[in-house]
Amino acid sequence: MPGNGGDLGIAPQTFLLHGGKISFQIMPRGALSMTTSPVGKTNLLTRLWANPGSRALLALALVLLLGCLFNADGAFFKPGTHRDALRQASVFGILACGMTLVIVSGGIDLAVGSVLALVAVSFSLMSIHWGWPPWLSVPLCLLLGATCGGAAGSVTAIFRIQPFIATLAMMVFARGLAKTVSGGMKVSTAVKNPDGTYRFVNVPAVFRFIDSRILGDNITVVTLTFLVCALLMWLLLSRHRWGRHIYAIGGNEEAARLSGVPVKLAKVLAYVAAGFTAALAGMCQAAQEQQGDPEAGIGYELTAIAIVVIGGTTLTGGRGGIGLTLIGTLTIGYLEKILSVNAVPEASRLMLTGAIIIAAVLAQRRQRG
Repeated sequence: MPGNGGDLGIAPQTFLLHGGKISFQIMPRGALSMTTSPVGKTNLLTRLWANPGSRALLALALVLLLGCLFNADGAFFKPGTHRDALRQASVFGILACGMTLVIVSGGIDLAVGSVLALVAVSFSLMSIHWGWPPWLSVPLCLLLGATCGGAAGSVTAIFRIQPFIATLAMMVFARGLAKTVSGGMKVSTAVKNPDGTYRFVNVPAVFRFIDSRILGDNITVVTLTFLVCALLMWLLLSRHRWGRHIYAIGGNEEAARLSGVPVKLAKVLAYVAAGFTAALAGMCQAAQEQQGDPEAGIGYELTAIAIVVIGGTTLTGGRGGIGLTLIGTLTIGYLEKILSVNAVPEASRLMLTGAIIIAAVLAQRRQRG
């Protein structure tokens, strides 16, 4: 086969380089030449903005700058402030780790806050009222959360019901079950006797351990739990075959199915992981509050979604990661702490969270455009 355009009766071709792109142009015979146009310099800011990690770090830097400016008479610069910010953000971070897997797969999970409350109540009943040992109560609570996640995932994957609807139903069901199990009351160290009187019991050792501090009182066990959870989810998402399946499903579910990916199983497991992390967060919440509250976790799913989106994981699925979620957790955690030390009302914080979600999604759309 001829290897030259002239041998085929076609005028020789030249390469034109415009703005860093190579194109072909037919030139008249005898006018063979190589023409290049100057390559435009890439704008560094544009390149940084196009990278989700850079955007997430920029958001974190802006929040930290905000804390330096509005430091509440130096309260922001105290080590205790940062330790408390990490502690408070850890429960949301644990939820966000599981939420990341679901969102990468192209789904959403609105039930994590209610599952957290259900597990918090169940863990408190098992540990405080019934006196069950940790080796029994902890696995049962994790299994309870994973079962709730698996049920919602099965409805989504097998019956092809929209994730929003399936997880909304689970959110209502789990909240109702939490209130039923607890009798609509907080499960605390005040235990009701058969004659109607109350007796007070000690806080279980497992509660004290989860709420304790280590490494010279500089880091809490809850924060360490969050970091271990993030590492585990990162390994599953980035280094395991199932993680690659999750990305493929989020990118194009039909193409993944035609490629032999077990779509239904992979999606169900993503929701199982979300339920597992919600259960873990529920036990941490109960230990921190030293009680199981059936009303706990209301609105936590929104905060978890905000963390994932601010980190740079796209709501359309197929792109993102746990590393980005870790940055998003720090961003939201410090923002909440800054607003708290400056006595900003909770209502204003909720409105700000909603605005942040919209801004993050618009930034992602602009980058894709």
